[in-house]
Amino acid sequence: MGFVDDAKETAETAGRKIKDAWEDTTDKIGDKVDEAKADADVKKAEAERDSVKERNDLKEQIRDA
Repeated sequence: MGFVDDAKETAETAGRKIKDAWEDTTDKIGDKVDEAKADADVKKAEAERDSVKERNDLKEQIRDA
């Protein structure tokens, strides 16, 4: 019975390691997705800021004319 118990314990340990590796991988993927979303939000905010500045500059030029 010792051999069977050892095999069972080894299989359980391998299963836990596989599960842990899977969870780590999904966490890493989720982190990358969050990072990409944050970068997109920053780019969108910067583009909006530039657009507002351009409009304000044009309005100022019209007022001065």
